[in-house]
Amino acid sequence: MIDEITLTNFKCFQSQTFAPREFTLLAGLNGMGKSSLIQSLLLLRQSHQQGLIKAGGISLNGDLVHLGTARDALYDGAEEEIIAFAVAFKGGKRAEWNFSAEGSDDMLEQLTADVDPRVFNQNLFTSACHYLQAERLGPRTSFQVSDHQVRRHRQLGPKGEYAAHFLSVHGRDPIPLKSLAHPEAKSEALTDQVEAWTANVSPGARIHATALEQIDLVNLRYSFVTDRAVSNEFRATNVGFGLTYTLPILIAILTSERGGLLLLENPEAHLHPKGQVEIGRLLARAAQAGVQVIMETHSDHILNGMRIAVHEGEASADKVRLYYFTRKAEGDVSRAEVIRVEVDDDGRLDQWPDGFFDQWDKALGALLWPKTAAE
Repeated sequence: MIDEITLTNFKCFQSQTFAPREFTLLAGLNGMGKSSLIQSLLLLRQSHQQGLIKAGGISLNGDLVHLGTARDALYDGAEEEIIAFAVAFKGGKRAEWNFSAEGSDDMLEQLTADVDPRVFNQNLFTSACHYLQAERLGPRTSFQVSDHQVRRHRQLGPKGEYAAHFLSVHGRDPIPLKSLAHPEAKSEALTDQVEAWTANVSPGARIHATALEQIDLVNLRYSFVTDRAVSNEFRATNVGFGLTYTLPILIAILTSERGGLLLLENPEAHLHPKGQVEIGRLLARAAQAGVQVIMETHSDHILNGMRIAVHEGEASADKVRLYYFTRKAEGDVSRAEVIRVEVDDDGRLDQWPDGFFDQWDKALGALLWPKTAAE
């Protein structure tokens, strides 16, 4: 697992170190740097996949992340045109790279590096890593097929575009971590487990992923179990966004193995609050089982799901860490500020910075304030 990440002159960070745990939740207002942390890891991963990082370079644009040019990635107040990344993994494996950010190219040349070659066997650089971006694929009449990604690397695609194909290929496989098994599922097979967890979003939903081999597409349909019968199968486009948007999130969690890595952006999108809480709890359980989760979210329901998991003993507090991203004014300049928030054994937070999931309280306070007093 990743033990430490240090970013230097990267986007909004002049110099910032993060110490993620098994479940690391990133929160804050828009444009504060949450995505930048995840993007730094994706840059290293995609450059490794492109065969560049071992050859002395890094690519700012690729299948996982698209940042533009060196000028777009360089910290605005940088004293040197150098971007540096350092990543340490458990067991003492560490790598540090310094890249030139001169010019306007999207390929950065490596200046210096101190790399333990064993880092490339760690979760960030292998098929044990799943990344799902905020802009995932919604309902479609059909979905893409990729034997290379699904069968060989067991990947879902950054937009979840191969989730339906993955389910059609691996749906009968048992999930690796038995502690994530839903108690009401028919079996430990992936499809049965996904359906059981989906019931927290849409009770009685059944998922049908059928490969159309002659045209290299997968058809995704849903049916619903009622008290008396099973409904007809409905197109994904006719049952709303929530089910399809959540599908790759559930598959990524349930197919992860101990030591795997999940990089997730806004898993709460198009999801009912009850479902968001359950996703938070399930992610906390995955972290307890040995999966590392680094997740950006704007959902207090996801946060509370994680806190409930700690409170109920489904996850231990020492495996959870929260970072709140904000900005601090220093004269005429505002700088990125990252506040670390810890969780105790009862699921309580050691601090609640202004702006950290407090909008409900602020809005309620405004509504309770008498209009006559305000006037």
